[in-house]
Amino acid sequence: MIIRRLDFENYRNLKAGQMEPHAGVNLISGPNAQGKTNLLEAIWLFTGGRSFRGAKDADLVLRGERRAEVNIGFFCEEREQTAQIAILNGRRNAVLNGVPLKRASGLIGRFFAVLFSPEHLSLVREGPSFRRNFIDAALCQVKPGYAALLSRYNRTLVQRNALLKEIPRHSALLDTLDVWDERLAALGESVMKGRAGYLEKIRGPAQKIYAGISQNKENIQLEYQKSAEDLKQALYASRRDDIATGHTNFGPHRDDMEITIDSLSARTFGSQGQKRSVVLALKLAEAELLFRETGERPVILLDDVMSELDSGRQDYLLNHLTDCQVFITCCEPDAVKQLRDGILFFMDGGVLSKK
Repeated sequence: MIIRRLDFENYRNLKAGQMEPHAGVNLISGPNAQGKTNLLEAIWLFTGGRSFRGAKDADLVLRGERRAEVNIGFFCEEREQTAQIAILNGRRNAVLNGVPLKRASGLIGRFFAVLFSPEHLSLVREGPSFRRNFIDAALCQVKPGYAALLSRYNRTLVQRNALLKEIPRHSALLDTLDVWDERLAALGESVMKGRAGYLEKIRGPAQKIYAGISQNKENIQLEYQKSAEDLKQALYASRRDDIATGHTNFGPHRDDMEITIDSLSARTFGSQGQKRSVVLALKLAEAELLFRETGERPVILLDDVMSELDSGRQDYLLNHLTDCQVFITCCEPDAVKQLRDGILFFMDGGVLSKK
C-alpha cells in the first residue's frame, strides 16, 4: 500500500496544502507544535478509526472555519484508489473511489496503517491493561470477528459483576451464577486463545526487528501470562472472593504480556531508549503480521520517534525500513542528516514544504 498524493484543507492548523510522498521514507521535520503530528493524524483517519489523540471530530477543523477536508490517492489491491474525509458540523463523512460511505468507519479494511505515538510507550511503562489493549487492537485489524467476541466477553463480564454485587442481598441469585460462569469461561477461553495465538505470530518478527534496532546487541522475549489456565475451574474456585469484592478476579481482563530484554523486565529495568525500541519493534511486527494476513503492507506512521534513541537506532528507522512506505516526524536536526534515501519535508506553522 502506497499513498501517491495527499491534499488537505483546514485540518487543525493545516490551512491548505498537498504532498506527493516518497514510496519509501518521508521525514517531516520542524519545531514542536507546527503541525507534524496533525499530518499523521489526518492520514490515520483513513483507517476508519478516530483521532489517535482522542479528539472530537469538531476539534479537527481549523479554528474559524466550518469545514475540513483531506483527500488521498493511494495504490492498494493492485489498483489506484481515492478516498476523501470531510468534517462538517462536527460530523465526519467519507468517500471511497467516488462512492459516499454510510459512515467513516466504512473505511476499515480498505486502508491499512500502523501507528507509533509517544502515548504508546505506556505499553511498556504502565500496567497490564495497556498491553492487553495493544494485542486487542491489533487483533481487531487482522481478525474482523475478534472485536465482536471481545465485546460479548466484556458485556458478560459486566453482567456477572453486577450479579456478584446482588448476591449478598439476594442469596437465591447464587444459583444463577453457574450460567454466567459457563458463558464467561467459554468466551474468555476464546479471547485468551486469540491473544496467545497473535503473540505467537508476532514473537519472531518482533525479536528480529528489535535485534536490528539494537544492532544485534540485545534480545527481547514476549510471553502471554494467563490469570488462570482453566478459567471455568478458576471462576468456581474464586466465587467466595468474587462475591466479597463484587468483581471477577480471573479471566482475560486480568491477563498480561511479559516483555523482557535479555531476561530482565523491560518495564522495571529498561532504559527509556530500550522501552521506546521495544514498542517500535512490536508496532513494526504488527505491520508485518498485517501484511501476512491481508497481503497489503500497511503505511507506517511514526510520530516523534527519534527522541531517546541513539544514532544507531535512529539509523535503523531512517534507512532500514525498506519494505513499506513510512512517515516519520522529528525535531532532531542530527537525525535529519542521517536520511540517505527518501524525501525530507519541513513543517512550519501548518505550512508543509519539500526540502
